[in-house]
Amino acid sequence: MKPVDTRESFTSRMLSSDGAVSVLVVLLGFLVGTILVALVGKNPLNMYKAIFQSLSGYNIDNGKMNVRYIGETLNYAVPFILCGFSMAFAARAGLFNIGGEGQYIMGLTVAQVIGLLGPNVPGLHWALAIIGAMLIGAAWGGIVGILKAKYEVSEVVSTIMLNYVALYLSRIICLQLPGASTYKTANFPETALLSNGFFQAITNNSMLNNGFFLMGLAVVVYWFIMEKTNLGFGLRATGFNREAARCSGIPVVRSIAISMAIAGAFAGLAGGIVALGSFRYGRVLSGMDNYGFNGIAVALVGNNTAIGTMLAGFLFGMLKNAQALMQGKQIPKEITFIIQGLIVVFIALRSAIALYLAWRSKRQLQKEVLAK
Repeated sequence: MKPVDTRESFTSRMLSSDGAVSVLVVLLGFLVGTILVALVGKNPLNMYKAIFQSLSGYNIDNGKMNVRYIGETLNYAVPFILCGFSMAFAARAGLFNIGGEGQYIMGLTVAQVIGLLGPNVPGLHWALAIIGAMLIGAAWGGIVGILKAKYEVSEVVSTIMLNYVALYLSRIICLQLPGASTYKTANFPETALLSNGFFQAITNNSMLNNGFFLMGLAVVVYWFIMEKTNLGFGLRATGFNREAARCSGIPVVRSIAISMAIAGAFAGLAGGIVALGSFRYGRVLSGMDNYGFNGIAVALVGNNTAIGTMLAGFLFGMLKNAQALMQGKQIPKEITFIIQGLIVVFIALRSAIALYLAWRSKRQLQKEVLAK
């Protein structure tokens, strides 16, 4: 019997694993980022010190610990994860949701409106604002789903256009709110805020808030719907092969519309959490926050799975929190954007790796045939 090349077998298993490839592309992104920092004459070690501090709260240079950095990293990660789910949920149904930013903006806008005008009842006030944010996000995404399902309108084009509609509609609405100026509104009442006294106490007054619990619940909901329900099976079947799913009796039109609505609800939830958790006043947006666009990268790195997308969101949150720390260590904060971009570019390696594995399998088969 021909001996098995364990090294080749291990390599094949690693390259055929989406999780392993995601880790590889992240490492490649950091490697190229390290080289770029060195090329501009800065010490790459300072970049990793900043990242380590944003992750652990520990400052290697002075030996001091500040758990506030941990809280801020977790807080930054929440909208990345939720907007990642917005992209991932649609992708599992074979759709490309570039409209996460618009859905996020509409969720943020409605949360601010209810935050300023809703009933000042503890618990009920912010709950209504969050529910409103999710509903408008679902409606904003559902419009795209219906257009795609019934009229074959490209979801890419429609979501891009709706992003700008959402931005300027948000400005018009927020400028009518109490105390509105060019950039902000009046402060929210305390009952509208997602602030959590316990989190603030243990993280040295970071912005970590109840939105973290909502994000955790969203992870469970995403996993349960996609992996454990008939709806999730129908969505995944639609994503694999739409015509085969239709022939199997799966209501493809409904699946597409529902998938975009749920995707929009995730992004709307992200907008509501940012509005009421990270700010004490409403914002009149002059531009996009880009959480929705970054969510595309988060979903790609996380392989559109619940756990993978969550871990990728934490990575992006860590990089965002490290930006200010990098500036303090003479490292351009833009390097984090470069690393994020490189990670997305390297994701394309998956296709190249799949071609390589197919070629190697074919070659191995040819060798076995010739050997006989």
